[in-house]
Amino acid sequence: MSRVTPERQVAFAVLRRTFEDDEHTESAFREEAVQAGISGRIRSQAQRLAFGAVQRKGTTDWVVASFMKQKGRRPDPPVVAALRLGIFELLYADGTPDHAAVDQAVSLVREAGADHAAGFCNALLRRTLRERDSLLKRLVLESTPEEAAVSHSFPDWLARLWWEELGPERARALMKAANLPAEKAVRVNTARITVEEAIERFSGPDLELTPAAGPWPLAPAELLIARGSLAAIEEATGEGLVVSQSRGSAAVVEVLDPMPEERVLDLCAGPGIKTGQIAARVGRMGNMVSIEPVEERAAEVALQLERLGFHHGLVVEADARESEILSDFDRVLVDAPCSDLGALSSRPDARWRKSPALIERVARLQSEILDRAVAFIREGGSLVYSTCTISRRENSSQAIELAERHGLTIDDLGSRAPGLADPHDTRFIQLMPDRDRTTGFFIARFTV
Repeated sequence: MSRVTPERQVAFAVLRRTFEDDEHTESAFREEAVQAGISGRIRSQAQRLAFGAVQRKGTTDWVVASFMKQKGRRPDPPVVAALRLGIFELLYADGTPDHAAVDQAVSLVREAGADHAAGFCNALLRRTLRERDSLLKRLVLESTPEEAAVSHSFPDWLARLWWEELGPERARALMKAANLPAEKAVRVNTARITVEEAIERFSGPDLELTPAAGPWPLAPAELLIARGSLAAIEEATGEGLVVSQSRGSAAVVEVLDPMPEERVLDLCAGPGIKTGQIAARVGRMGNMVSIEPVEERAAEVALQLERLGFHHGLVVEADARESEILSDFDRVLVDAPCSDLGALSSRPDARWRKSPALIERVARLQSEILDRAVAFIREGGSLVYSTCTISRRENSSQAIELAERHGLTIDDLGSRAPGLADPHDTRFIQLMPDRDRTTGFFIARFTV
């Protein structure tokens, strides 16, 4: 038995913690990496293996099920984790020698105390290797939602949802995009440093920063696309000079369009990324109130504003559905809790945590928050509703029902950005990760 490399030990532990202990992959990885004392290239490799194996577990489980003689039988948990890692390496990790992927997975099984399954694991991985070409040919079949779900490692229900709501071509493209690296972008805090100064100061051998480009509202002047390692600007983030933020997220505030000295209410503020963007727009003479029901997230919002140097915002820990809040705001933002289906590329385990029941549950919560939000806006003021998901129930249907319940005027956002218009109602914007290379935000704006 060969000694298992540190990066595979960490990836194996993260797989087990994610699927056996129901822990979030990112937090489990951070803890395991610290405990293992890895950094630099080895840490990057461990993250690639851990995140990739978690993301691709739908496909690797399909391979295992295809080769099992006793259909429905499931190997022991440590064996499942080793197979998920080993098959991921054989099918998707080009830099890994085949013999190393097999040998290391079998060694992980033995180290986990499952010696009785070492032979089974070895045989299944070697069969995967022998039949790899035919497996990869089968994995390009995408004529049905179920085939596409296996090919792109998605739950069947989500493949069917997008297939039905958006059509096969867009559904396949979205699933493919969800397996690509998430966009890296930063927003410059222009209250402390100019965009030009940020580019000059932080660009270097490990990081390139360039102005964002794209149709309205994807290109706010203070947003930069990052290529390379964001570790190079961690200190600048801590100092409040820049904030990590996708173009999709920044687009929400661009649509809200807060003006200097206005009164703005951010109803679902945590963790405060958009709150800081709003604070910069209204300026020190503006009035901004941020509402967040979760104590830890409310603290994050306050810390974010302090880090950015904005002291003109009031952060309130409260439930917007029940609390008494000041009214007559010029603009209200409801960036609502949602199913997060537009942000799957940045969270490797997210797709396995979602369900149709979740969509229904958050849709009811969204409706309650939106109904309360209308009461806080002055006549002639505006309300922006956004989610980072791609689900008709939470997005266009929710927005249309809100307008009908309260007699709101729907602003025609799609006429300003036809290429970004929602496929179900062109008055709204629906960003698509495959097309726009950013988080899949839905944005609607109403006039009261």
